[in-house]
Amino acid sequence: MTSVLSRYEALVASGELRADDEQARAALRLNELQHDLETSRDRGLFSRFRSRKAQPVRGVYIWGDVGRGKSMLMDLFHDSLKIQEKRRIHFHAFMLEVHSRLREERKKESGDPIPPVASAIAQGLRCLAFDEMVVNNSADAMIMSRLFRALIVDEGITIITTSNRAPSQLYKDGLNREHFLPFIALIEKELDIFTLNGPVDYRLDRLRGIDSWHTPLGEEATAQVREAFYRLTDYPPEDAHHVPSAELQVAGRKIFVPKSLKGVAVFSFKRLCRQPLGAADYLAIAQAYHTIIVVGVPQLGPDDRNEAARFVTLIDALYENKVKLFITAQTTPEKLYQAGDSSFEFERTVSRLQEMQSADYMAKGHGEA
Repeated sequence: MTSVLSRYEALVASGELRADDEQARAALRLNELQHDLETSRDRGLFSRFRSRKAQPVRGVYIWGDVGRGKSMLMDLFHDSLKIQEKRRIHFHAFMLEVHSRLREERKKESGDPIPPVASAIAQGLRCLAFDEMVVNNSADAMIMSRLFRALIVDEGITIITTSNRAPSQLYKDGLNREHFLPFIALIEKELDIFTLNGPVDYRLDRLRGIDSWHTPLGEEATAQVREAFYRLTDYPPEDAHHVPSAELQVAGRKIFVPKSLKGVAVFSFKRLCRQPLGAADYLAIAQAYHTIIVVGVPQLGPDDRNEAARFVTLIDALYENKVKLFITAQTTPEKLYQAGDSSFEFERTVSRLQEMQSADYMAKGHGEA
């Protein structure tokens, strides 16, 4: 079975997925998209005849609550698509790349940087797939309409994306949102929009029976978060040493992510809180990943005030962006930091950590207000 639809139907038939009309309609449209991309003329033909503009295959925007199968359908589509000129990337990572390219282009002082950046991104590409489109800042909002118009209309790139929000709700109440409205109009005009809000939250279903806080440190706690990672990413626990890594760009610096897959990242406490990271770094992590696993959290004492302060800032960023958090720790949240500077203020973090373990919190979508 090599088509999106056949693979989706097999999952339903096996009982791994439950019948869902919205999912089925989206799978059918993705199947058509796969066929169109595989049978359409090679984009390279258009690059040799500049007088002819590439006509993109119409893309797809899939949105809905967390755990409704958006990433699953994206997996099926991208894995099934038999063309070389395809790319899949988390939306936040893509926008960091765009801003980096724009900075380099502006140094040339050769005019509007967006067309050459769009052209560079489109080089050798026909289909660009995004996980979790979300807009949280005015810098992204200000350029997205022009950038995506250049990619879709000028460069002929087919866009497929998932999001927790309807197009009309992107960057809601954001600063200078009127400048972002043309992007919404572009999405609604150029992409087919599908809603997935079925009754089954597969992510919570997969995590059933696994707690989010594991103590004390040891093999049993590690095995539990490894199992959570597997259930969220389908990556086999026995191959944990080969999980891909990633890098996040933050203000010209790079944050190394030791394990990064399908919106899930794994960090050690040492890497996150014993290094000089700050609010901007933690915000970038919170925006890039819907789930964070932190291993090796020690019990903190008076000499760990800097680490405790960073941990507070980290949890604030994750909490505000509704990131799912799994932790292996030496002790329970209320005993993490009982004696030291700002231990009183740490009580708010304890409260947040306890809330983040609740079913209500776990059911919230990433970035949900």
